Amino acid sequence: MKYAEIPSTAKAMDECGVFGFYNNNDIDSVAVAHDALYGLQHRGQVSAGITVNNGGKFTTVKELGMVSEVFPQRVLDKIPAGKITVAHVRYTANQSLDRAANQPLVLRYKEGSLAIASNGAITNFPEIRQELERGGAIFQSNSNAELMGYVIATERCHTENLEDAVLNAMQQLKGAYSTVICAPSRLIGFRDSFGFRPLCIGKLRDSYIITSETCAIDSIGGEFVRDVEPGEMIVIDEDGFHSYHQQNKSDKTSLCIFEYVYIARPDSVIDGVSVHTARLKAGELLWKEYPIQADMVCGVPDSGIIAAEGYAKASGIPFGMGFMKNKFIGRNVGTGMEKKKRLMQTKLTALKSNVEGKRIIVIDDSIIRGETTKHIVNLLRDAGAAEVHILISSPPFVSPCYFGIDIHDKENLIATRLTVPQIQQEIGADSLGYLSIESLRETVRDARINLCDGCFTEQYAAQIPTTFFVDKYANKINRK
Repeated sequence: MKYAEIPSTAKAMDECGVFGFYNNNDIDSVAVAHDALYGLQHRGQVSAGITVNNGGKFTTVKELGMVSEVFPQRVLDKIPAGKITVAHVRYTANQSLDRAANQPLVLRYKEGSLAIASNGAITNFPEIRQELERGGAIFQSNSNAELMGYVIATERCHTENLEDAVLNAMQQLKGAYSTVICAPSRLIGFRDSFGFRPLCIGKLRDSYIITSETCAIDSIGGEFVRDVEPGEMIVIDEDGFHSYHQQNKSDKTSLCIFEYVYIARPDSVIDGVSVHTARLKAGELLWKEYPIQADMVCGVPDSGIIAAEGYAKASGIPFGMGFMKNKFIGRNVGTGMEKKKRLMQTKLTALKSNVEGKRIIVIDDSIIRGETTKHIVNLLRDAGAAEVHILISSPPFVSPCYFGIDIHDKENLIATRLTVPQIQQEIGADSLGYLSIESLRETVRDARINLCDGCFTEQYAAQIPTTFFVDKYANKINRK
């Protein structure tokens, strides 16, 4: 085994969105999956894929790129509709962009075929993979989905049905996973016993949906039914809807609290809490903790805007646009640090006519390394802002995430190296404030399950790995 540092990013990124559809009506399942992926595009922009089961024949189209790039109309027209469909959007920190890790991943074994799409991170990945390799398994990628598929296929050799094989696999797989499987005759969805990543159930007429967020259900005109419970497996077949649970379920649940802060789309509702409401509440609580006198409140697009609206509402300070975001930036504008610098310069520009001569409060969701925040302060200074106050709608990041968020390298987290006054000086702001962990928890107090805030507190409900795994066949990590 080899170990290596994982390249850090300026923003925390989630790793993937999943979608499954069981067609009980005369519905164009390919069009439904395609539209749902647009609703999940925020969860991953590196690759997209759709697998359709048409009478036991699996057809898969997947490639690197955004949904619109992977699925132009001429490609959609060639994909046959089917009874069961699964789809996926992927994010990865892996700069090698391993195509073999694109999902859905189709596996063929002695009992038939499976198409699997997953979101999360298996924390005992190296141990399971090493054991499988000793038994002769040959891996084509470094993805969680392939590992999960192998474990399920292995268990299927010793069980009477696929449902038992999946439940047995869930007992072995540690960490975070929200997964959908297209089997020959049924759609299966399951969520790890801690519930780190979201997964929910919906209906479109008489057809069933299993997906990462409610916004995907809304985007195709469906109706939300309920969330998949931690440790629950959902099976949809010709006999209807079935629910099963792990025998050894975890005592604690740990939905990622950062879903509400940044990852999820504002129009989603996760485990009983509206993402929009949580972010609005965060802004209101920021005002209670930091009642700054200023002329205007603005948010960093897009994730800071709702919290900024909450701060403006609570404080009475006018809310306004401080930045213009360029949504049409080409993805190939250089490499390495040069690319990152050019992206920062072209992604945001300050709205000079709105900020010049004013005391500005800027609200963002988080600070990872500090480079982006420093750039934002400089933009406003150059545009003539009289004062720039930075407020963050979450506490400082002090620890990596081991459960599906791309925050890996503790040494590159600015809050582990510098105090808040030192960070303020580093980014050049007139003041800097972070939302307290107590207030952040208050924003999601109505959640139906407990939440994980380990990246802010270093306290995790689940066992964490001693180090991040880099496969002996890969140069970079890809924990998909």
